[in-house]
Amino acid sequence: MTARVLVADDDPKHAQLIRLYLEREGHQVMTVGDGRAALEMARSRRPDLIVLDIMMPLVDGLDVCRILRAESNVAILLVTARASENDMLLGLDIGADDYLAKPVSPRELTARVRALLRRTGAGEESSSIIRVGDLEVDTGRFEVRVDAEPINLTAKEFGILELLAREPGRVFTRGQIIDKTFGFEHDVSERTVDAHVVNLRRKIEANPAEPRYVQTVYGRGYRMAEP
Repeated sequence: MTARVLVADDDPKHAQLIRLYLEREGHQVMTVGDGRAALEMARSRRPDLIVLDIMMPLVDGLDVCRILRAESNVAILLVTARASENDMLLGLDIGADDYLAKPVSPRELTARVRALLRRTGAGEESSSIIRVGDLEVDTGRFEVRVDAEPINLTAKEFGILELLAREPGRVFTRGQIIDKTFGFEHDVSERTVDAHVVNLRRKIEANPAEPRYVQTVYGRGYRMAEP
């Protein structure tokens, strides 16, 4: 079973070691060095599992775990130098699925990852492609196709499209889109969302003035048209 794994650790050497072992297992691995980036990457790339260090700058790992657990069921493996029983229980209480104390044995970590993926049923055994009519959003490869033609999107455009495509017909307000795709970025306004949607439509719609996919719900926000 292979999966998309996000490694969040502010120690580049430790993150690279974990990445190396997980890639040997066949996983697709992304790395970030702080809690804010971990939240943004988790929201935009939707990993199957997160290896999350507790002591990170900007937003600590416990807060990242608490926020993500309120938003999704992604598998979370906490890794930390804090090895007391109270720290372990706190991590599990706020939603972590498992806990490892540093120094971490890479072999043990990969075994824990395998166990978590089996337990949660995550990974490529389930399709990573979202289809809405002739639109395909491949979350595993970070690719979009319309009528089988590849479309190049920015990370934010992809995040907005994936959010809408996962729940066709559901209306997302601009505030919800900001929260779920922009994370802790500052100076993001509703006009910023509108600008990204305009650019997104130019790329995926045959006629951006009459969109087939990303529709405006006046006074509310945007939705993906139901097939």
